[in-house]
Amino acid sequence: MDARLDQFLNLLLVEKGLSAHTLDAYGRDLARYLEFLAGLGIRAPEAVTPTAILGYLGHLRESGLAPRSRARKLTAVRMFHKFLFAEGVTATNPAALIEAPKSPRLLPHALSPAEVERLLAAPAGIEPRDRRDRAMLETLYATGLRVSELVGLRLSDLQLDVGYVRVFGKGSKQRIVPLGEIASDELRLYLADGRPLLAGSGNDPRIFLNRAGKGLTRQGFWKIIKRRAAEARIIKDISPHTLRHSFATHLLENGADLRSVQTLLGHVDISTTQIYTQVTRERLRQIHERHHPRG
Repeated sequence: MDARLDQFLNLLLVEKGLSAHTLDAYGRDLARYLEFLAGLGIRAPEAVTPTAILGYLGHLRESGLAPRSRARKLTAVRMFHKFLFAEGVTATNPAALIEAPKSPRLLPHALSPAEVERLLAAPAGIEPRDRRDRAMLETLYATGLRVSELVGLRLSDLQLDVGYVRVFGKGSKQRIVPLGEIASDELRLYLADGRPLLAGSGNDPRIFLNRAGKGLTRQGFWKIIKRRAAEARIIKDISPHTLRHSFATHLLENGADLRSVQTLLGHVDISTTQIYTQVTRERLRQIHERHHPRG
């Protein structure tokens, strides 16, 4: 089957325009797959069965590969067999009905309300960067935006007179999110006393700017929140989405309905939002164990 593999990789290069790095990864994954099949005595494409492919996935699992890595290797196998079927090399596609290994869904990591308060209070100075960071963190916690949405905000997206911000989420879908009084006040202070000094003579339309007067990047925000978390003496592992997770978790813990939280977060599928209910259930279980006489 080596010749067929070469044809397949050439197709990916010429017709799909995949990068050399991706092609190399597919080539390595499929070479190991063919090596596994050869160990079973399978050397012809038409001899491959769904059972053989499942055996390969089991072999990968026993090797200690994570579900996501196994799923990636299965993608290469599926594409290869789809190619063989389309070219008429095989009469059926043995990989068509093989399901990808499911990755365990990790619960979002949220801060406690007290930790959030410490984080929001960390940029306590009056320098432009302090005003920016305070406005940025307050906005993030008030709205639950994705970091990419936050750094992409433009001046024209703000409606401070009515306390809303316009957000363009995944797939450029637009939603209107309330800001709340504190975030609105911090944004006004930043726009009046902080942003003009950062912008200088530049005219970048984005709200949150770096010292060069350009829009902050995701990486720039990542450095900021890590530094501010250290200043707030928060020892938990902080990610760029920590405040988004905290926003959703705290809303649900205080009685917000799931559909409203879904709308605020910009989730297309409510099942994505439902994972936060698991966080609140876990917290309730911990409270019960800690405080109930028979916990």
